[in-house]
Amino acid sequence: MTELLITGARPYGEGDPVDVLVADGVIAEIGERGAVRAPSSAEVLDAAGQVLLPGLVDLHTHLREPGREDTETIESGSRAAALGGYTAVFAMANTDPVADNALVAGHVLRRGREVGLVDVHPVGAVTVGLAGERLAEIGTMATGEAGVRLFSDDGKCVADPLLMRRALEYSTSLGVVIAQHAEEPRLTDGAQAHEGEGASRLGYVGWPASAEESIVARDCVLARHAGARLHVCHVSTTGTVDVLSWAKGLGVDVSAEVTPHHLLLTDERLETYDPVNKVNPPLRAQRDTERLRQALADGVLDCVATDHAPHAEQDKSCEWDAARPGMLGLQTALSIVADTMVRTGLLDWRGVARVMSERPAEIAGLPDQGRPLAEGEPANLVLVDPDAEWTVRGGKLASIADNTPYDGMRLPAVVTATLLRGRLTAREGKSD
Repeated sequence: MTELLITGARPYGEGDPVDVLVADGVIAEIGERGAVRAPSSAEVLDAAGQVLLPGLVDLHTHLREPGREDTETIESGSRAAALGGYTAVFAMANTDPVADNALVAGHVLRRGREVGLVDVHPVGAVTVGLAGERLAEIGTMATGEAGVRLFSDDGKCVADPLLMRRALEYSTSLGVVIAQHAEEPRLTDGAQAHEGEGASRLGYVGWPASAEESIVARDCVLARHAGARLHVCHVSTTGTVDVLSWAKGLGVDVSAEVTPHHLLLTDERLETYDPVNKVNPPLRAQRDTERLRQALADGVLDCVATDHAPHAEQDKSCEWDAARPGMLGLQTALSIVADTMVRTGLLDWRGVARVMSERPAEIAGLPDQGRPLAEGEPANLVLVDPDAEWTVRGGKLASIADNTPYDGMRLPAVVTATLLRGRLTAREGKSD
């Protein structure tokens, strides 16, 4: 029986400090400081001044295994996740080979369990090879060993409305979620950056907001008629927030995520011509960033998801047009949310728990993640020092790749410990 006594923590950053006894993978007791009696064999973790939250859950992670282990592996990505406060991540299907069948999905699940730092859940592809031509083996992935609950062609849009309709209809009998990378490809052919004054002045081909908004509107209508659950990946525009508000008002079962980088960074970053800032969907205008923050606070956007996307140096240290879109996110996500949402007063720490743990766990149907901080609940936990700061150094992050747009940036909130079912998986910047 593994026992750990956490002393002086403040659950959700509220009330007086308490002691928390973790035993055999669950929260055994919560009491006033000094009132909880732990066995002499229990390890003591001094958490004075720190915030205790349920472990974070990421619905959108690229772990690159199998196929691109030169940029990330399930092991290195799991280490980054644990250091970032995560206890569960969902690994996207755009691997090589694609996770469009039970064999590949099963490999991802088993490898995640072998590493054991976070719960790694495979995301299944919606279409075979992400080609958008015929449905993948959704049924066998959902009912097989991997028990896939989330399906997405992320990186590509399921652009064919008939195919998307069939996927949504099929999903209802399986109780799974279809997650859409909303991008009308005919509107983004050759696009390199947010369509606006900056892109025009700097010579980039524009990526219009309507390319995202039109697909989200279409899929909300399809989901409504199918009675299906729809999840919208990486929302980036004011118009998409309007569409989601409209759809939710009609009772459509739609959820949506926003990335940390879309909460903080804007298309002003284009001025540097540095491909580390290239991402899909692109960084948008300041007005979009402000609207996304407010929509997250209001619940129109349900959760934060990292879209953690490691890339090799040769895929980023090149001219902008040839660079791959994407950036690291697992170790910086909580700090970015603290900076953009907590420091600004838009969320408190209980709100952070809602958008980074509770709601994503609910969307994905994880019964043991995102649970309340209460006796008898699974001890999937993260401790955060809200007053500490740290400087991001891409080369020192746990990921194999180092493509972070925050390199050299001073960020608030430091993850001091992460527990997966009562076992320390990260502590003071080191993963176990």
